[in-house]
Amino acid sequence: MTYLVAADLNAIPAGERFRALVDAPQILQLPGTHNGLAALQAKRAGFAASYLSGAAMSASMGLPDLGIISVEDVSFFIRQVARASGLPVLVDGDTGYGEALNVMQMVRAFEDAGAAAVHLEDQLLPKKCGHLNDKKLASPEDMAAKIAAAAKARRHLYIVARTDAAASEGIDGAVARAKLYLEAGAEAIFPEALTTPEMFREFAARIDAPLLANMTEFGRTPFITAEEFQALGYAMVIWPVSSLRVAAKAQEELYTTIRETGATEAMLARMQTRAELYDTIGYHQFEALDASIIATVIP
Repeated sequence: MTYLVAADLNAIPAGERFRALVDAPQILQLPGTHNGLAALQAKRAGFAASYLSGAAMSASMGLPDLGIISVEDVSFFIRQVARASGLPVLVDGDTGYGEALNVMQMVRAFEDAGAAAVHLEDQLLPKKCGHLNDKKLASPEDMAAKIAAAAKARRHLYIVARTDAAASEGIDGAVARAKLYLEAGAEAIFPEALTTPEMFREFAARIDAPLLANMTEFGRTPFITAEEFQALGYAMVIWPVSSLRVAAKAQEELYTTIRETGATEAMLARMQTRAELYDTIGYHQFEALDASIIATVIP
């Protein structure tokens, strides 16, 4: 019914549920869900898991994606998304918020908040969106140490290692880093900002592990469908910022309309009705829960 009722909670740890989805025959589709409402909508659309993007969380806070947000900031997003939907959530862990001990603290905090999986990247701070230029990379050994720290700290969290090396070190450099990260304890690899289907195919042919593809808009990767990514050898695909982009554009149009007309009537067709919103968030389920408890207490 709701996350408030213990009997309704899934007893299987989120990381184990995520691991099973990755191992399933079909590619795991992970839409970005930048808040609890988006997570509920993704679940209703039929998705089995979701993704929390650092860029989307940062933008939700009015900040650029430059490694500014903290572990506690991200944990707030994890809690709302995991509680609202009950789905396993893959979380963007950026560079791990520091070195080995900081990475371990991040893992503990994210697991406690309800995360199922995390990915760590091999950039140096201030990190950037993977599809921008002039990224600075950590040494492979330093990144491997962070992966090992994460593996040591986790109870069930699924660990994905992201490498941004393809842009500066080529496919050979990215493959070499990926193999080192797998040896350190990563369960899957996320090769960021590959630019052609051929690059995706070659990377998959050279790495014996589950792979994650990033299908962000306005980036270096051409549009590729989930089915096509599966054919290229990928087990997961994310659309990291899509929900936030659509919501932000709609909000921009709303505020422009109010400012220009002094009313919202022209936007009504674009809005969820009160009934639709209440249905999405389970308003009446919470009311029924409240009434059932009162009924059992009052003689």
